Amino acid sequence: MTSSDSTTTVPGDLLDALASVVGEAHIETGESIPEDLTHDECLTVAPVTPLAVVHPQSADEVAAIVSLADARRVPVTARGSGTGLSGACTPLADGIVVAFDRMAEVLEVDTENHFAVVQPGVTLAQLDEVLAPLGLIYPVFPGEYSASLGGNVATNAGGMRAVKYGVTRHHVLGLEAVLATGEVIRTGGRVVKTSTGYDLTQLIIGSEGTLALVTEAVLRVYPRVPHGATVLAPFATLDEVTNAVPKVVASGVGPLILEYIDLLTMSAATAYVGLDLGIPEDISSAALAYLVVSLESTHASRLDEDVAEVAELLAGLGALDVYVLPPGAATSLIDAREKAFWVAKANGADDVVDVVIPRASMPVFMEEVQRIANETASWIAGCGHAGDGNVHLGVFQADPEVRAGVLRDLFRSGMALGGVISGEHGLGRAKQHVFLELEDPAKVALMTRIKSAFDPNGILNPGAVVDPGASIHS
Repeated sequence: MTSSDSTTTVPGDLLDALASVVGEAHIETGESIPEDLTHDECLTVAPVTPLAVVHPQSADEVAAIVSLADARRVPVTARGSGTGLSGACTPLADGIVVAFDRMAEVLEVDTENHFAVVQPGVTLAQLDEVLAPLGLIYPVFPGEYSASLGGNVATNAGGMRAVKYGVTRHHVLGLEAVLATGEVIRTGGRVVKTSTGYDLTQLIIGSEGTLALVTEAVLRVYPRVPHGATVLAPFATLDEVTNAVPKVVASGVGPLILEYIDLLTMSAATAYVGLDLGIPEDISSAALAYLVVSLESTHASRLDEDVAEVAELLAGLGALDVYVLPPGAATSLIDAREKAFWVAKANGADDVVDVVIPRASMPVFMEEVQRIANETASWIAGCGHAGDGNVHLGVFQADPEVRAGVLRDLFRSGMALGGVISGEHGLGRAKQHVFLELEDPAKVALMTRIKSAFDPNGILNPGAVVDPGASIHS
């Protein structure tokens, strides 16, 4: 039985009903469920084997699946590529997973109005393959091209380009989504602005599958900029790096990427991808942190001017030296930075978090990080999207109780500076309890009411964001 309700249908009947929707070839149970579908990349949420995994091919099939689950009070977890870092797509043992691998088509690209219509299983790499020959680009890149667009919408994914282009919610014009009742709705449209009622599109974005299952998204796309360059500046202290960030933003050059990388992360990341930047020993031995600035332009001459301006600015802000990287080295460095999570994981990190604070407050926050690390005998290494204040930290602290205190203090310090617990990883199951503890109770209560309005029986991803999942087992 899936709950204490005496009217609940036994699992066998549910499985038969699900198979009648998607076909027996597209449902997995028990040992046939691949281990990869029992978790995402979160370091702290244990894998869970669900009752079943179903692979629908249309919104109508998703609606039928959700209707069956809602009638029986069975938890439903949406699944894209599983690249998330907060445990948001970790299923429940008595629940079902809706995997979107069979809904992975780019349905339309409008080159005049600059939008693309995609199904949720489409990956960033797949979309880019379609857009590149058309001279277009979808600018949100959270660091993993195998990530699905449905997952990006669910977590409001960001990434290194957010300093220029913003995050997912800035590029979603409309959605098709299935509600917990099985109703299919369309939100927004194919236009860049709307002032027509409540913005349900923006409400669903970032809700981590707790309000609705997205089955289609209309995304803004942009002309692909032909010229780019990357500047690397080593600094003697992290303070100098973080103090330089607001000045680079204020310069008006409009960086595509503005990242800080501390010494330990730089050393580990470049070693991980086998990259030698050729920095002289006297500079590398004195550098404790690096700033990476990538620029793009439609004109090569204008790009050269911007690079020269940034180089001069960084030199005046205390950089030990300034390097304009060759294209191959620049690509490899960005690749190394994008693999920072895998580097932290390979080196035994116990958790990875992404606190976001106002970028001008980064020096103060990083002082707090060092204080917390020292007081708890923890090792906290990091890098981050310095241009938008999104700090990524690998926390090395094996004692679970001590680590919980470290995370709580990190989040509390970030919130005290006007930030939030997560800029792009989301809350999922990993950070929900801390969010509920630290956030304004009035806001949590409002979010809970919104959740109840969308999902009266609490079947959609219970245990994530604000919902502890009590209604499933009451």
